[in-house]
Amino acid sequence: MRAFALGCTVLGVLATEAVVAAESSSLTNVSAVADDEGVLSGSRAVLRDTTEWLAREVDSWFGDRPFEDGGRVSGSVRLKASWRRGDNVDGGVRLRARVQLPNLKERAYLFFGQDNESDLVTDRQEAFTRERQLLDESRRRDTTGFAGVGYALRERLDLRAGVRSAYKPYIQLRYRQRWAISPRDAVSFRETLFWTSSDGAGSNTSFDYEHAYSPVLLFAWQNSVVITRRDDGAAWSSSLGAFRVFGDQRRLSLELLASGNTSSASVSEYGVRGAWAQPLYRDWVIGELIVGHFWPREHDAVERSRHWAVGGNIELLF
Repeated sequence: MRAFALGCTVLGVLATEAVVAAESSSLTNVSAVADDEGVLSGSRAVLRDTTEWLAREVDSWFGDRPFEDGGRVSGSVRLKASWRRGDNVDGGVRLRARVQLPNLKERAYLFFGQDNESDLVTDRQEAFTRERQLLDESRRRDTTGFAGVGYALRERLDLRAGVRSAYKPYIQLRYRQRWAISPRDAVSFRETLFWTSSDGAGSNTSFDYEHAYSPVLLFAWQNSVVITRRDDGAAWSSSLGAFRVFGDQRRLSLELLASGNTSSASVSEYGVRGAWAQPLYRDWVIGELIVGHFWPREHDAVERSRHWAVGGNIELLF
């Protein structure tokens, strides 16, 4: 909780700096305005030090091996906002941290943060999260704090056990595999089996294909199928996109999206999404703007509607 509170403070600073940058109408001025007194650097150091302090405390429960002997800390804090026609402006905070614990051997790690509860439990791909699809979220109903311990059973297989909302347990068994089928082509397979005390067992199966047209241009086809006891059928999502990398960590993407459920004959929503990301300060404060146009339909008997949507986020890496 201490790390989360500090994360919220850091994001408040980031939001203020983003407003100042917008008024100056130039992203290149963010560095000069934001870090005159080292505000961002100091806030990042405090966040990282606090996370490391928490990691050292937990690691000390399991042995006397010093944290410097294999301990590592990484994570991010993200302030997000989005709007889709017909919905209110949606804002929120995302926190994710991962810590290697030397006294639990090199294969064990601690994780904690705050995220969308459904995306967290099902281990949904980033392309298909509610945040990336610019869908409205209730901070009280949809988001949750979480913490847990993971252990790498094999090189590509790990087991995670954690709690969300302070007392609800969940377990994930995750498998990852990637095959290079040519110098420019690769396929990836991901399988996550999960269990929660409230919804029982489920699974998330993902299959991706990537083609590197050039060193800076990538085409990707991403697919996911989620099965839960709560849904009658399987919820599926698919994305076909182009991803262009520019210098200085600048990224441009354009994707065609579709999603639905096998219990229905029609596609529940399809659309197009474009995103631009770039550093706002050094290489650890990243800003992103997302614009999308979607055609959703709640039921087969209802006429399909159309909505513009826009979102953005500022992320601090530590």
